[in-house]
Formats: sequence, C-alpha cells, structure tokens
Amino acid sequence: MRYDKKPLTFEAQAKQLRQRGLQADDQVLIQRLRATNYYRFTSYLYTFRDQGENYRSGTTLEQVWDLYRFDHGLRLLLLDAIETIEVHARTQLAYHFAHVHDAFAYLNPSCLPNFDRSRDDFASWERKPREQVSRSRGKKGREDFIVHFDRKYGDHHDMPPVWMMVELMDFGSVLSFYRGVSNDIRRELASTLGLSQKVTLNWLLVLNSVRNRCAHHARLWNWNLGYPVTIPERDPRWTIYRSKDRRLAAILHVCRYWLAKADAGHAWHQRVSDHFAKHPHIDLSAMGLKPDWQEQALWKHPS
Repeated sequence: MRYDKKPLTFEAQAKQLRQRGLQADDQVLIQRLRATNYYRFTSYLYTFRDQGENYRSGTTLEQVWDLYRFDHGLRLLLLDAIETIEVHARTQLAYHFAHVHDAFAYLNPSCLPNFDRSRDDFASWERKPREQVSRSRGKKGREDFIVHFDRKYGDHHDMPPVWMMVELMDFGSVLSFYRGVSNDIRRELASTLGLSQKVTLNWLLVLNSVRNRCAHHARLWNWNLGYPVTIPERDPRWTIYRSKDRRLAAILHVCRYWLAKADAGHAWHQRVSDHFAKHPHIDLSAMGLKPDWQEQALWKHPS
C-alpha cells in the first residue's frame, strides 16, 4: 500500500485530535503541538483510546500532558542513575584489570579471553578505544589529560593506560570490556554488588539499552524492555518479579539496588519518590509497579 497522507498544519492537527475526543483549549493544544511532534505527543494518547482512533470520554489535554511531563522527568532520573552506575563499573573494571595485568593490557587479546575469537570480537573492541582516543586528540573532542599524556609519554605509547582509557569509554564500550575480561575480573565487579557474573552482565546490557532510549528522548512509562531483566535467584526480595522481567519497574529497582551497593552518596531514591508524588494520577500498573511499591523491602532496604 502506498503511503499518501499529506502533512497537516498544527491547526489541522489540533482539530483532528479534538474531533477524536480530546478535550483541550485550541490555542494551548496548538502550542503543545508546535513544541512536540504530533506522533510523539499522540504516543502518550494511545492508552486513552476507546474504539478505533477515538479517545475515551473525558480525556483531557491536562491528563496527557501530565503523563508526558512525568515521563520526561523519569528519563532524567534514570540517566542520572545510569551515569553513576556506569562510572562505578568503569572504576571497578579498570582497577581490577590493571592489578591483574598491567596498564596497557587491554590492547592484548590474551587478557580479554571471553571475546569470541571466531567472530574477531577483540578487533572490534580494540577499534573502538582507538577511535575514542583519536577523537580526544582532535580540536572538537579534545581531552586535556590525553594531550598531556601524549606530550609526556607519546614517544613510547600510542594509547593511554586503562585507568585513563575508561574515562573515554561510552556505556557500550564498558559493556564490551566487561564481556571480554576474564571470569575472575568479572567476579570482582559482581562481588561489589553481591551478584553473579551472569546477572551483572545482564544488568549492564539492559541499562545500556535504557540509557540509549533515554538519550533519544523515547517514551519509557509503559515501554517493555527489549532485553528482560535477569532477577537474582537467591535474594527473596526480588521474588516480586518474574524470573525474566521486561517492565520498567524492574529497572527502577536495579538502579536503586546498584546505587546503594556502590555507596553513591546521593538520595536518588528520594528524588524518584518526590517525582512520583508530583504525578499521583500516573497508572503504576503500566510500569509493573504496585501501589505500595515504595514500602517493599527491595526499595526501602536494597543493600
């Protein structure tokens, strides 16, 4: 079928939404649509549908915008948590790797034995750090600590030590690094969390996916994860979830747990609670949360 829909003016978009049952002041709705792409905005309207493309009686712009603002704040909170988690993972990996091997062993394939040699995973891995270092030497991505290292040690080293290198890594590279290192080094990071290697790897994978979604400003509220969260089997507090859960509630608890174990020193969980309190009409079940979720042991006493 050929797609032949014509673009609508903001005024026509507003008229169409009101014809489908959205209660809204015309000028306010047009302002919202000018600031927010129609398809982005209507993705939050989807759950208000009654039959076909019409909305349930009583659906208001204020309800939809409250949900939109809630989701926006939730993305910022998760980005903040994941940043701290990423820094913690980098720190632990660099520390234990350097003490087991040496400062530059991340460029040696024998020191990353869990990479799949048949797929040449190490070559893909090595290429990424080299690209990141190259960018940090340029005018646009200049990093002073790399420039200083090159000036002082560049006659012997074309790459920085691992504890510098990790500061250039994005989350995807941190995930790849964890995948590649030996099981003993994997266990060092996992042990700081009281988790198995398997669960830690899964959480890094899932959090990387969530971070990418947040960075692209995509809807989170009722989104189901592409990668299910692996639940720690021996901790009874996690029995509130299925063995492999795809709902966003599990991510909130993963962040809460990791931040507590990392002793991050900030009250992220309180800011989450405050955010939910500002939006009391949000459908918690769409996220996999129960009404008393903040009173459960996993949220109140995660460590």
